[in-house]
Amino acid sequence: MIRKFEIKSHDGPGRIGKIDGKTTPKIFHKNEMKIAPSEGSSYNIDREIAEFNVKETLKLAKENVDECDIAIIQGSKYIDLRIDCLKRLEEIGYNGFIIANGDALLTNPRELVDVIISLKKEAKKSSYFIFPFAELSFMPILAYMGIDGFLADSANYYSHLNILQTPTKAYELDTYPIYEDISQKELEEKNLENMEFVIKEIRAHMKNRSLRNLVEERSGTTPQNISTLKFLDRTSMDYLLEFTQLF
Repeated sequence: MIRKFEIKSHDGPGRIGKIDGKTTPKIFHKNEMKIAPSEGSSYNIDREIAEFNVKETLKLAKENVDECDIAIIQGSKYIDLRIDCLKRLEEIGYNGFIIANGDALLTNPRELVDVIISLKKEAKKSSYFIFPFAELSFMPILAYMGIDGFLADSANYYSHLNILQTPTKAYELDTYPIYEDISQKELEEKNLENMEFVIKEIRAHMKNRSLRNLVEERSGTTPQNISTLKFLDRTSMDYLLEFTQLF
C-alpha cells in the first residue's frame, strides 16, 4: 500500500504545521501526488447529478486506495454532500483531499467560506486540504481558513491564459504587456516563482503571528477578496477565535 502523508497538527488553521515532514502550507506537484480518480462535475448542477457523482467518486476512491494517497471531494454546491463525501473518504483511508470546483468557489465568496469552514470543522485532525487553481492574492486567506496546500498546476493553468500571477494582482498580458514576447513556458516559471514567494510570505507571517495582517492587506486587492473576508468575519468568528491568530 502507498504510504499516506502524515500530518502533524499545527493547533488549527493559520499556524505552521507539517505534512510528511514538510512545512505547511506547501505547494504540491503532480509528480509527488497519487490522486484517486473521481467523477467530476460542474459546480451549479442538479442535486441528483451531484449525488451520482459523489457515489461514483467514492467507488473509484475505494477501488484505488492501495495506489493513491489523495482523494477529491465532490458534491458541487451542496455542502451536505461535500461533508458526506469527506467522511466516507476518510473511512476508506484517505487523509489528503483536493476540494473540487475551486475556480467556481473563488467567484462565490459566501460558498467558498461555507464549504471550507464546514469541511474543516467536520474533518479529522489528521486530514489536510489542497486547493486547486488559486489566484495568488487569495492564498493568504485560504491558508487563514485552514487550507494546507496549493497545486503547482495553477502556474501552468494561468500561463495558458496568458495571465501573470503576482502576490497582489493577476495581469492579463494582452491588456497589460508587462512582459513582451514572453513564452508560455517562461510565464509558467514566473507564475510558479511568485507562487513560491507567497508561500514563504504566508509562513513568515504565521511564524510572526501576523497572518491576519497579511490577510487584511490582501483583502483590498480584489472585490472577491474583501467580500470573502467580510463574510468570514461575519459568519465564522467562533471558528476564527478558536483556531486562528486574530488580533
